[in-house]
Amino acid sequence: MSLKGKRVGIALTGSFCTYEKVFQELKKLTDEGALVQTIFSDAAGTIDSRFGKAEDFIKKAEEITRQKPMLTIPEAEPIGPDSLLDILVLFPCTGNTIAKLANGITDTPALMAAKAHLRNNKPLLISISTNDALGMNMKNIGLLLNAKNIYFVPFGQDNPEKKPNSMIAHTELLIPSLEAALHGRQYQPIIC
Repeated sequence: MSLKGKRVGIALTGSFCTYEKVFQELKKLTDEGALVQTIFSDAAGTIDSRFGKAEDFIKKAEEITRQKPMLTIPEAEPIGPDSLLDILVLFPCTGNTIAKLANGITDTPALMAAKAHLRNNKPLLISISTNDALGMNMKNIGLLLNAKNIYFVPFGQDNPEKKPNSMIAHTELLIPSLEAALHGRQYQPIIC
């Protein structure tokens, strides 16, 4: 399947340690011809960390996609009524975002994008990055695994010795996962 002309939303949340991979995949998507719109959660759009400054990440997203990122809930809300996207990816998706999504909380631009997008019965792809996937957040992941129109980039433990509850998506599988989700299928195996 070609991604040329597909309208792909990428909603970034606060797992800053994964941003290098996120931006590599953003570049691949645009190279494939996808029309990419980024959405930043409040944390992603405002917090400076040891991995970089928020304003630099926003600028880099705009340079790669040639689109101004959505940074507020009012900017993200039209994704639903105006049917702006073919698919939305929460990438990276923190445990906090997973928990809120599973419980219907819409208090960031990324979550508003997800809620607005799902109202159109279009695919939402989750690329998890959380230290508590095998802990408190397992129940929320389970809820989302059974939800209509929600798919996952395959994921696995990233450091079982030091962080036994932590799991992260295999970001190199983003594009095939995205293509499968656009066809209404979960890319397999989901846990690897």
